Amino acid sequence: MNTPSAAPTTPAPAAPATAPAAGAPTAGPGRRGALGPVGLVLAGGISVQFGGALAVSLMPRVGALGVVTLRLLVAAIVLIAICRPSVRGHSRADWNTVIVFGLTMAAMNGLFYQAVARIPLGPAVTLEVLGPLALSVVTSRRAVNLLWAGLALGGVFLLGGGGFTSLDPTGVAFALGAGAMWAAYIVFSARTGRRFPQADGLALAMVVAAVAFLPLGIAESGTRLLVPTTIVLGGAVAILSSVLPYTLELLALRRLPASTFAILMSLEPAVAATAGFLVLDQALSLIESLAIALVIAASMGAVRTQIGRGKAKALQPAPDA
Repeated sequence: MNTPSAAPTTPAPAAPATAPAAGAPTAGPGRRGALGPVGLVLAGGISVQFGGALAVSLMPRVGALGVVTLRLLVAAIVLIAICRPSVRGHSRADWNTVIVFGLTMAAMNGLFYQAVARIPLGPAVTLEVLGPLALSVVTSRRAVNLLWAGLALGGVFLLGGGGFTSLDPTGVAFALGAGAMWAAYIVFSARTGRRFPQADGLALAMVVAAVAFLPLGIAESGTRLLVPTTIVLGGAVAILSSVLPYTLELLALRRLPASTFAILMSLEPAVAATAGFLVLDQALSLIESLAIALVIAASMGAVRTQIGRGKAKALQPAPDA
């Protein structure tokens, strides 16, 4: 896997020698370099929403807090076993970043599952995605990203039927809180990815999240967490909703600006609606389909913007030594 520092250093010396014939060849790597992290984000979004749909069906067994506890515990065990992160050689700033990242993940998961216990999956994700959209506006340095954020925001509200007055107010508050934590997750996931190799920081942060949430899960669910069928279903939720998406997103954030990543997160309501239809029998109306089209258009615009930046950088001549 490429590290953030490896990408810019290798091609620079060879650029002058190939400059005259580099037009077409250089554009290809630029396109692949831009599409790579985008594909990781999309794959992570699909995984997490189908995992969320499965989690909704698990809630009658152990409750919302119990589902989060199983999800975080299994994810922590799997990531530690796979990554085997080193606990030596890290600075205090590194550990502070991991701890905050872990607490952010715990809060994001807890608030979101409290929301979907009270309101449908589609509206919950629709409200939650407002956090990343707000982040995209705040962090963006290009005017065109404001356009994509505005278009996605319009689709998000249209997907919510133009308003959320019919929903449980407590559920809405939990979903908005989850959105704020999602924005923080994007920021600290990127910082963790820069400070730790591969997915080591994610594995350590997941342990922090699991330990922080364990008392809440035990208090709500108790011995119901130990039922074998529940453990298996919780493990599936952990793989789909935590291990795969968080790893893919962490790797993507090493090569993708936070503003573009946040706009891509606007695809989540569309994926959630699809997962709700396939897993939970939640049909889509014409207005919801139009909203999904708006959100996808905004995400496609963000992708094209990112690809354009990658091609422009690839075609720039290397500075003379």
